[in-house]
Amino acid sequence: MHVGRQIATVRVQSDVSQVQLARSIGITFQQLQKYENARNRVSASMIYEIGKSLGVPVSRFFEGLPANGESGHEASRLRTDERIGFIASAEGRRLIERLVRLPPRVRTRVSALVAAIGEEWTVPQYDQEQAD
Repeated sequence: MHVGRQIATVRVQSDVSQVQLARSIGITFQQLQKYENARNRVSASMIYEIGKSLGVPVSRFFEGLPANGESGHEASRLRTDERIGFIASAEGRRLIERLVRLPPRVRTRVSALVAAIGEEWTVPQYDQEQAD
């Protein structure tokens, strides 16, 4: 799971689509999705090809994993980073592309509005959970 999330993270940070990366390493974008979503394991040679294509060292995909001999308990508790999944989705990319086109002042206001909506949405749910 960790390596797949790191592949998605680096790919999104590099502004490379799944189709582009898959084509550059000689696989289908569906196979790349399976790697990123941890439905298929990524071989060492494929990690090498992905790193080469994205211009990062192989070690980048293993950052944040516990070292040998350390407990993997913390790593196993990490939830899938939903933010990366959203950013990598078609909806997320469209949203970001449209936000970037806004004037900076408007973008700041939209960001504040979204933050306020998020606070309104989470506070009542938290209060409800406390009542239960």
